[in-house]
Amino acid sequence: MDLLRSLPLGLYLEQPQTWLHKIDPRVKIFWLMSFLTTYTFANNEWRLLLVVLLVLTTLLSGIPRRIWQQPQQMAGLLFLTFFVFVIGCFTPDGLGLHYQPRLPEYQVVTQSQPTPTPTQTPSISTSTPTPTTSNQTSSKKYTYVLFERGVFKVTRRSLDLAIRISTILFTVLYSSNLYLITTAPEEITAALEDLMQPLKMFKLPITEVTLTLTLSLRFIPLVLEEIQNLIRAIMTRAINWKKIGFKGAAKIWLTVTERLFDNLFLRAEQMASAITVRGFTSPNQHRVQWHDFKLKPRDWLAIMLLILFWGARIVYGNDVN
Repeated sequence: MDLLRSLPLGLYLEQPQTWLHKIDPRVKIFWLMSFLTTYTFANNEWRLLLVVLLVLTTLLSGIPRRIWQQPQQMAGLLFLTFFVFVIGCFTPDGLGLHYQPRLPEYQVVTQSQPTPTPTQTPSISTSTPTPTTSNQTSSKKYTYVLFERGVFKVTRRSLDLAIRISTILFTVLYSSNLYLITTAPEEITAALEDLMQPLKMFKLPITEVTLTLTLSLRFIPLVLEEIQNLIRAIMTRAINWKKIGFKGAAKIWLTVTERLFDNLFLRAEQMASAITVRGFTSPNQHRVQWHDFKLKPRDWLAIMLLILFWGARIVYGNDVN
């Protein structure tokens, strides 16, 4: 088990450098927020379109197949969301009522014939038959229950809820994961600092916040390394879990958890000491500029596509219900 090579959810992919890596991180932040915000008050067609766009972006970006086919990447999330979709379809919709059609299945409209008078000729009929409404309503038949066989029943509301839950699960998780895979932690923090510059007029410590965020993102691989080392240490001891029982297993895992926190606090203290020794007492005085942001032609193309994306959302993506 190698957590650092299996690329867990949200870990940065350094190689190969795809065209998604080369887009300005500020533009990618706006794309990410667009995926996360256009979902609200949208119809099901737009929600499904977001899933298709994320899948096509992954396939066309040049990300290696071994990456997105991992269980914790796109393939695993697609399987999870499909499983949630199936469960949502067959789950009761929560209305708690039995649907009945408003009109009878066979409606017969009878027309009373007038009694003939002596001045009328009974053998001649000038009235035309009135067409029944059953033929008119049969072409526009509405069914609330879409599928029913035994205990399995799919209604319109359960299908709608299943699409909403499954698509929002995939969109939120995978859009954030795709952004973190193709954007370095330093680029993320530098882009956030650049976008939050107007907040300095309110005397907010923007630089301190971005420095803290950078250190926290850099601390994630250390946490994974410590977990990996402790798991390997337990595996090499070949513990017989059935023999020690539940109480013994709980005691071992509590000891491992305590050791994990001790190692993490030690790593944090070492990192803080290294920063202090090098004189980084204030981020404003010791400023390190990692990236010089300049919009390139591919960034302007991404901005134009983003404008078209929002235009399509406003025109076609609104939920009319």
